[in-house]
Amino acid sequence: MKVLNFGSLNYDYVYEVDHAVMPGETIDSAKMEVFCGGKGLNQSIALARAGVPVYHAGQVGGDGQMFLDICAQSKVDTTYIRQSPGKSGHTIIQLDKNGQNCILLYGGSNRGITKDLVDEVLGHFEKEDIILLQNEINQIGYIIDRASEKGMQIVLNPSPYNANLDDCDLSKVSVFLLNEIEGEQISGEREPEKMLEKMMEKYPEARIVLTLGSAGSVYRDKNQTYTQGIFEADVVDTTAAGDTFTGYFIASMLRKMPVQEAMGLCAKASAIAVSRKGATDSIPCLEEVLNI
Repeated sequence: MKVLNFGSLNYDYVYEVDHAVMPGETIDSAKMEVFCGGKGLNQSIALARAGVPVYHAGQVGGDGQMFLDICAQSKVDTTYIRQSPGKSGHTIIQLDKNGQNCILLYGGSNRGITKDLVDEVLGHFEKEDIILLQNEINQIGYIIDRASEKGMQIVLNPSPYNANLDDCDLSKVSVFLLNEIEGEQISGEREPEKMLEKMMEKYPEARIVLTLGSAGSVYRDKNQTYTQGIFEADVVDTTAAGDTFTGYFIASMLRKMPVQEAMGLCAKASAIAVSRKGATDSIPCLEEVLNI
């Protein structure tokens, strides 16, 4: 069974600020740093550091060599990453004194995925292989349809949630990994329990993992519900916490771990991630997580 992550690769421009800028306000930034990120890249690296061989598919611009380098360093297979003219995707991240962030995303080359590229990549994968998707690239609906036709297991992190996902057949998704904002956007409910109930009504065959920040996380499928608390950590930067959780959850799926054990492992990995700066730089390896 192979794992394919068809996802974004972004440069993250991180500005340290006292608080997120308000409309009409101008504030100073104490520091600015550049990291390789994007939900796609972060999740591929999380998978690799969790001990899972992973293929990354996507597109970078002419400025994208750094992505290929960090993938190679992290043992992420770059066979299906293409380079196109123009700029790679990037984000502008405001990181406040409490470690919380606000993010502005520019799609760049991530938004230039073609159906031909999708067909070419998926031609190398088979039934029961896992495909991981986020919503920072285009052609998500087409990818879901083609992957479903092949019988692949589709894992979706619907972030950022927007109208593009409204046109996708989400009944084809095997696993949803989402936070409470995305849960509300999909379900129309504000309370976590009601979010999960509504999603199970709409997608009864899916497995759903809802992350709730400091309130922990909840797993739900048609047979069981499991609630997981957090592991305490000094919060420095929450940027890749959810991506770390995603990578470790898929690794747990592959190892057929019991839900309780899997959710605990994901919570430990996320706790390490929030205690460090940056996106890919913050993601721990499996040995670190097991030592907690």
